[in-house]
Amino acid sequence: MNSRQANDSLDYRPLSPSRPIAVRQLYSVHYFEYTGSYAYPGERHDFWELLYVDKGMVRVTAGDHSCQLNQGQVIFHAPGEFHAFSAVGVAPDLVVVGFGCGGSAMDFFRNRVSHIRAEERTLLGRIVAESAAVFSTPLNLSAVTQLQRREEQPFGGEQLICAALEELLIRLIRREAQPQSTDGRRGEDDGVFAQVAHYLEQRLDRPLSVEEICRDNLVGRSQLQKLFHTRTGGGVAAYFNQLKIQAARRMIREGRFNFTQIAARLGFQSVHYFSRRFRIATGMSPSEYERSVKMLSEGAAPLTDDCANNVDDCIFPFPPSPLTIESDSKHNSLPHH
Repeated sequence: MNSRQANDSLDYRPLSPSRPIAVRQLYSVHYFEYTGSYAYPGERHDFWELLYVDKGMVRVTAGDHSCQLNQGQVIFHAPGEFHAFSAVGVAPDLVVVGFGCGGSAMDFFRNRVSHIRAEERTLLGRIVAESAAVFSTPLNLSAVTQLQRREEQPFGGEQLICAALEELLIRLIRREAQPQSTDGRRGEDDGVFAQVAHYLEQRLDRPLSVEEICRDNLVGRSQLQKLFHTRTGGGVAAYFNQLKIQAARRMIREGRFNFTQIAARLGFQSVHYFSRRFRIATGMSPSEYERSVKMLSEGAAPLTDDCANNVDDCIFPFPPSPLTIESDSKHNSLPHH
């Protein structure tokens, strides 16, 4: 018997992969930008929901308990659990995803508050970006009972959303079971990125050149640009500009300064230049954005679908600042009153 005949006689038997986490339904995907006084009265429903604080902080009610959720934290609400939240004086940016996922593995997330790391935040960013491309339903409209598909959407977009969500859930469970260590080079890059990101956040009131950033942080230009392209998909200057626009959006929502004052506080040479950069980044003028935020806070519809789902300007897909709270198990249970 020759080798070909031997191979032909092999009896291959498939293995059906185990899927302890399988997202079967999508109910909602939101990226909200609320005012510092916003309060959501609450609801309950028969599917899972995650709420992630991208910026700011919120006070969350979950069943009989409540806690403060800070930037970089996520909470999961189990099916049937009453939940509500309110801003804590700072205009928050939130990601909310409603999904159907059965199985005993999901019990891990009951009464669960977790800290999101850079890789996990990237997955959340993918969910938001894919949803903006796949669904015509505005991401910033809370009164959504069913997601609507776009007539034309990227191939496999809905599957990628579910895949990213499943990976996020699996990563969070794995982290509890077996914390992963990072290699030295990656840790060094994390440190440089965190240092430069903090440096930029502290200097939003001034213009900065790439040369200044490199000099003040003792890092080479090519190394810096490569690091930011790897982490953010763009250069350090683009990251800095997006930080400014995001800060402007928060300041508009907080309502303490007029547009001229905001432009000055963020280092723009004039209010007209600020307005132009804001429109390029968001698709809206500052005044249009202000009206849109007010309408959303009052429960009205957003201005346009395109503006609502314009996430290209959003800083969200970028890794967050380093966590200041340890991610060990003693911090991961929902605290009581």
